[in-house]
Amino acid sequence: FKQINLSFRYTIMNFMDLDQRGKIQAYYIWIDGSGQGLRGKTKTMDGPIKSVDELPVWNFDGSSTDQSDGENSDVYLKPVAIFRDPFRRGDNILVMCECYTFDDKPHPTNKRSECLSVMDRVAEEHPWFGIEQEYTLYESDGITPLGWPVNGFPGPQGPYYCAVGAQNVFGRKVVEAHYRACMFAGIRIAGSNAEVMPSQWEYQVGPCEGIDMGDHLWVSRWILCRVAEEFNVVVSFDPKPKAGEWNGAGCHTNISTLKMRQDGGMAHIITAIEKMSHKQREHIEEYDPKKGEDNTRRLTGRHETASIEQFSYGVAHRGASIRIPRQCDNDGKGYFEDRRPASNCDPYSVTSRIVRTICDLD
Repeated sequence: FKQINLSFRYTIMNFMDLDQRGKIQAYYIWIDGSGQGLRGKTKTMDGPIKSVDELPVWNFDGSSTDQSDGENSDVYLKPVAIFRDPFRRGDNILVMCECYTFDDKPHPTNKRSECLSVMDRVAEEHPWFGIEQEYTLYESDGITPLGWPVNGFPGPQGPYYCAVGAQNVFGRKVVEAHYRACMFAGIRIAGSNAEVMPSQWEYQVGPCEGIDMGDHLWVSRWILCRVAEEFNVVVSFDPKPKAGEWNGAGCHTNISTLKMRQDGGMAHIITAIEKMSHKQREHIEEYDPKKGEDNTRRLTGRHETASIEQFSYGVAHRGASIRIPRQCDNDGKGYFEDRRPASNCDPYSVTSRIVRTICDLD
């Protein structure tokens, strides 16, 4: 298999450096009807493209993505953000898009439109976000976690977090390739590490201000899945990929406003957390695509999570709903971490919900 794969890569690379004769490939990316899957297709353009305003509105068959019926199937794609394409390289680009209905209204699956409206209303607060995206790598069967015995289990959790060595680490080649691809693309990737469950990893994106957080995280997810194709590996964003004594996967969201980052900011952090304590249900419903159903399997009060039924916070407390980092507590300013969002959450929904609460928009 490895020999066949290498042969294929050698063959395809013979074509990837061909002259594009002044044209570029723009890969339009959108979120499908599941609220967590990504789709995309390529459009030829005169290049290079310098601004999203140069890109035309396009469309796709929504009946094939659970976003329309066959009798009125066209869904519009409106470009909103551009990134360099780390696979085609050159002047070729990745294009994050919003979905719109036939009558030019935000599609029900389009959470970005509302998020942008919210971020515009609080622009003077300068909300910064940093998201810790956890995920699990699987063998090509989509059933066996990468490196796990078929129909069996590895040793218990303990030696895998931030580990080194073939006995403890599975999938590092995918992780390193993804990291460099994100850097090339212009994603604000900040770091990565192996997680507590074997074959589970995390990378961090941020800080990003306002709407950029969602754009950068969604495109980083697409790049991850595309990199995994090259290694014949499957990426899972399931919040609880394995039942039992195994950690789940989250999308811990770090948030700060300008006042929180300034001297005396801790008072503003505590005020924001107290506001969030009164909206536990509203937040849980926005923290996974199934309005809390996925997170019910993960937020049990065990395996470094708080109970989905109760709100809590504390300094350096990884079993709380919200953690205040020890360094921020020492400094008296900084940010806080909401540990409840699931790994398959929509970052547009998460960041919008947080801002609406802490900035008193509803």
